[in-house]
Amino acid sequence: MKLRKYKPEDCVVLAELFFTTIHSINAKDYTKPQLDAWATGNVDISAWNKSFLDHNTVVAEINGIVVGFGDMDDKGYLDRLYVHRAYQNKGIATAVTDSLEQQAILDGVSLFTTHASITAKPFF
Repeated sequence: MKLRKYKPEDCVVLAELFFTTIHSINAKDYTKPQLDAWATGNVDISAWNKSFLDHNTVVAEINGIVVGFGDMDDKGYLDRLYVHRAYQNKGIATAVTDSLEQQAILDGVSLFTTHASITAKPFF
């Protein structure tokens, strides 16, 4: 697995990964209407790109395939953390989170927060 910084050309792939992960992995904990409200499939790519660029955003790849991503703001808020449905439970979320936390610590952040889904709470 390779971790790297986000590039604007990643945005569409990350939006697709977000939608697919929510509608497959999170489906065990949420109803279809809840999933549809959370991930409509109509992400504002421009706004997401700006957010990813404003945050520390890490992308995980295996053999050139984007398998996960996460982003954290400069106050230690973990905004998004998603792993491709075919690559769950392989340490990707841990590696992405560790990378984000390590950079935040270097930047003087000592407290981390997030709003985790029911599905993600056991990870945290």
